[in-house]
Amino acid sequence: MAEARIKELASPAEEGKAMQEERRAIIERLKGHSGPVVALDRLGKSLDSPQIGEWLNRMVLDGRTELAFVIGGPLGLAPEVLERAEMSLSFSKMTFPHQMMRVILLEQIYRGFRIMHGEPYHK
Repeated sequence: MAEARIKELASPAEEGKAMQEERRAIIERLKGHSGPVVALDRLGKSLDSPQIGEWLNRMVLDGRTELAFVIGGPLGLAPEVLERAEMSLSFSKMTFPHQMMRVILLEQIYRGFRIMHGEPYHK
């Protein structure tokens, strides 16, 4: 799903409208999703790679095989989206492009599964 586009010098009203459009789209996509939702948020919990591996292992052992990761736009995620999430996870206090964050998230999930299975991973 593409994040809402916000022009460079958007007014607070334009930013608010973009946040609400994104909120609606995310909540709609999560309808019917029964597994855990993880919101990527700068203010979320910071985990290192072994902790991600431990967390993924707990999810698997608990039979929670369907996860949804939510990546917000440059303004962050609406409060309603954060409330829907079981966990807020932070990779950094910096803002990354949406496409780059997808790659970073995927790499960390891959690394977490490598750790979970006791396989070597790049440190």
